[in-house]
Amino acid sequence: MLMNGQIIKQISNLYTVKVGEALYGCRARGKFRACNISPMVGDNVIIDAENNLITEILPRKNSLDRPVISNVDIAILVTSVKKPNLDLNLLDKLISVITFNNIEPIICFTKVDLLNEVEKETIDNLKRYYNMIGIKVVYNTETNTIKKLIKNQLVVLAGQTGAGKSSLLNSLDNNLNIKTDEISEALGRGKHTTRHVELYNISEGYIADTPGFSALNLNEMDKEQLRDSFVEFSEYPCKFRDCMHNKEKDCGVKKALEEKLILQSRYNNYLLFLEEIGK
Repeated sequence: MLMNGQIIKQISNLYTVKVGEALYGCRARGKFRACNISPMVGDNVIIDAENNLITEILPRKNSLDRPVISNVDIAILVTSVKKPNLDLNLLDKLISVITFNNIEPIICFTKVDLLNEVEKETIDNLKRYYNMIGIKVVYNTETNTIKKLIKNQLVVLAGQTGAGKSSLLNSLDNNLNIKTDEISEALGRGKHTTRHVELYNISEGYIADTPGFSALNLNEMDKEQLRDSFVEFSEYPCKFRDCMHNKEKDCGVKKALEEKLILQSRYNNYLLFLEEIGK
């Protein structure tokens, strides 16, 4: 019997497919390997329920490689402000990659309670800036707000190891009891506690706990796509056609930067990313 379902968990070559309220442990048909295609968590699929086989992967609206997941609506970028310290380069790279994949980014700052008053003011200013350019920002303590944002959505958590992704999931649903671990003082980063990708049913939607990571590449983007992923740049038009905002003296973005309308760290990271893709 063929049935439509969605992959909600993957461990090695075994996929858990949800069909209605029933769960099926399935393996993928060999034809996918021959076509160099692998099922992903989030995929809508057709399964042969009698033989526990995934027979077809339905078209995806998007997919990510790190974490490996498809059909994502929202990416919550879980960003620690201390232990591990705030990494704006990683945050802006995540925003660019997520935006490029037509996924809505939402920033979630964690561990704000570890900051002193001066440091807290810096984070509040960052929150205001990202909100201003159209990116929602929440603190991990705002669980009711987060639940409203993720309702009826397929959500992925992304961010550096130790930022508090699993802790955030536990706070959204204390029945999950997902394992968390302490930060390594020697390395200054967290220990991996998530070993696979799995979707959890929270707030009438799905949210994924994924292995932490701290490195992304921008290889799939060209320089114009990178520029366009910095959404605030479009607010400051240039007289130069197809301006990349890195060389021309009379560039509108550079003028906005001088007037402190654009965050200096955002512009600096843009230049670094532009050099990284080198196209």
